[in-house]
Amino acid sequence: MTATPALSQAQRRLVTELLRLSPVLGEVGQRFAAAGHELHLVGGSVRDALFGRAGDDLDLTTDARPEQILDLVGDRPTWTTGIEFGTVGVQYGDHRLEITTYRADRYDRVGRKPDVVYGDSLAADLARRDFTINAMAFSVQDNTFTDPFGGLPDLLARRLRTPGRPEDSFADDPLRMLRAARFVAQLGVVPTADVLAAVTGMAGQLARISAERVQAELSKLILGGDPRAGLELMVDSGLAASVLPELSALRLEIDEHHQHKDVYTHSLTVLEQAIELEGPEGADLVLRLAALLHDIGKPATRRYEPQGRVSFHHHEVVGARMVRERLRALRFPNDVVRDVQQLTFLHLRFHGYGRGEWTDSAVRRYVVDAGPLLGRLHKLVRSDCTTRNERRARALSATYDALEKRIADIKEREDLDAVRPDLDGNEIIRLLRLAPGPLVGRAWQHLKAVRLERGQLSRAEAEAELRRWADENLPPG
Repeated sequence: MTATPALSQAQRRLVTELLRLSPVLGEVGQRFAAAGHELHLVGGSVRDALFGRAGDDLDLTTDARPEQILDLVGDRPTWTTGIEFGTVGVQYGDHRLEITTYRADRYDRVGRKPDVVYGDSLAADLARRDFTINAMAFSVQDNTFTDPFGGLPDLLARRLRTPGRPEDSFADDPLRMLRAARFVAQLGVVPTADVLAAVTGMAGQLARISAERVQAELSKLILGGDPRAGLELMVDSGLAASVLPELSALRLEIDEHHQHKDVYTHSLTVLEQAIELEGPEGADLVLRLAALLHDIGKPATRRYEPQGRVSFHHHEVVGARMVRERLRALRFPNDVVRDVQQLTFLHLRFHGYGRGEWTDSAVRRYVVDAGPLLGRLHKLVRSDCTTRNERRARALSATYDALEKRIADIKEREDLDAVRPDLDGNEIIRLLRLAPGPLVGRAWQHLKAVRLERGQLSRAEAEAELRRWADENLPPG
């Protein structure tokens, strides 16, 4: 292949990046060469190095078998959680290397996992990889760049192809179809027509992949630079039917404000706007999931009202339950499920504020119910304004500015981040002469509700309120 200026530039970036890594790669490469084994940087590590941004986690491949790999790096910290698949992890300073024996796996195209078969050649190993942009290798021993399927030109052209027929690749591992959508979101690549046709025709086979593997790919997609593009591919191709069917269902729902083509488009726009608000902390999976899924309760709550209006009453309640069910089914961590569910439940509460009816008590409850999610809730609510009416958008923004200022003013007077009753459980027990038990809990909850309603009480006021509650709720004597 004749080198073009673009190819030469990419290859220079690769060499520059690998020179940065040379102390690590040079040492491990020499060990393998001395033992008569090949060692190549491969897959995403080569792809990322071509972009000039290889990270600290590096993938390598070799003709050495796992037990030989362990012998060659035995004086370094290792882990063997992937050894059944031929992978040995090695810690080299700040770098984590995953060294995998050449593979020539066999797939029965029924089960979820292949029969692991070790290979003897780099060419065969690259041929079994998912996409051409991941089927490139760079020898850390003699600096040979291997690209049998044109992955580098594809990468420069932002083109997503498979090394062989996409139907064969996806039949071997249907998760590769979801990975295609992930690369669209992460790398800005565009699937070729044959890849897109194969994904569309075979999308249903994704159902045979475990929820854990699907969740891992979906999370990477949502955390990508352009998750909207990947999600649109999922919905358009039918992949979403096996992963997030609730997202596809939004496509047919009309937004109640009649400002958007459908709630699906609105939700993707909210996601993009939430990303713009993330700030220096970086990509936030919880915020992004909440932005994407906050309206999934609308299809189940749609009602046609007089004069052609459409309502979605209590869709935040229904949506919160649906979010919990879907994210649990996808095996998301419990804290992610809990936080996305709560943000979905709370996302509409702000819309009652603009009518001027909120007391200080309502503001306190807003803050307390959001808890540590308040910052994310601020971003979600602001992102949820997608109206094209500039005057309305400015009014909503100003109203939320006013709410945030009011929260700040109250926080100056009260510790809203740790709202508790003015008397603790031990004091309730002592004052009412109760034994520990449910009645103490009921009294504590009552005092907390009073604290939210009236603000901080003096000691005398708190004791008087407790005795008033006791007179009304405890048996005489």
